[in-house]
Amino acid sequence: MPELPEVETIVRQLRQPLSGRSIIGVNTDWPKHIDRPGWDEFRFRIEGLTVRSISRRGKYLIFRLDGEENLIVHLKMTGQLSVVPTDEASDKHVHTVFQLDNDHELRFRDVRKFGRVYLLKDPTELLGSLGPEPLSEEFISEWLYEATRARKRVIKPLLLDQNFIAGIGNIYADEALHRAQISPFRKADSLSKKEVAALTDAIRFILSKAIEREGSSIDAGYRKPDGSSGSMQDHFNVYGRNGEPCQRCGAIIERSVLNSRSTHYCPQCQY
Repeated sequence: MPELPEVETIVRQLRQPLSGRSIIGVNTDWPKHIDRPGWDEFRFRIEGLTVRSISRRGKYLIFRLDGEENLIVHLKMTGQLSVVPTDEASDKHVHTVFQLDNDHELRFRDVRKFGRVYLLKDPTELLGSLGPEPLSEEFISEWLYEATRARKRVIKPLLLDQNFIAGIGNIYADEALHRAQISPFRKADSLSKKEVAALTDAIRFILSKAIEREGSSIDAGYRKPDGSSGSMQDHFNVYGRNGEPCQRCGAIIERSVLNSRSTHYCPQCQY
């Protein structure tokens, strides 16, 4: 579930306890967590390296290490990261553990085991196909308008395509489309310049507010590294509010399934 705001929040909270720390060992009871390279090479290459910086690309966390190595983590649906003392009790859902040089551990908890870990010299091997960051300077309405001209796809699934725009997931696509008053069922190439400008502003606004509120904790799938919840879920306008009145026009929020994804929208003010 973690989308751009949740991953950005995790990155910010991990910088203080991890920057400058060395990884002295790693263990896993779920080798499938380690996507590249294989487990034996992964362990050999990472032990003894120091975390130099932590950043984000789309929904991926990037830990830049010594020797031009990059530890990249994708949390998928239920992944959680935390830094705790080595002697702190764990649970059965903690599957991969990085031992640090200060008697602490970086723990990867993953109930559904969909998360993945990579160790790469060149991050573009994995991240090179991602679309632009929606909070970057290159994400402007002129770009989005031109990009949608060549797409015959429905706008909601297009926003979820990480090769089109990096980091937007189901929650924030619904919220941005509602703010822009655009139906999730519209074809992307049908949007006017004015509508695309409104959508660009809405995406930037919703993601920025979600980062300020440290993400959305709608279930146990997302918790910050300190174990606390984000608060963006208290400010949703449509997501999860089917059957409730739209706060803008009063019509009843509806829920539909679009490309196998739950979609929430106002049938009256989104057109």
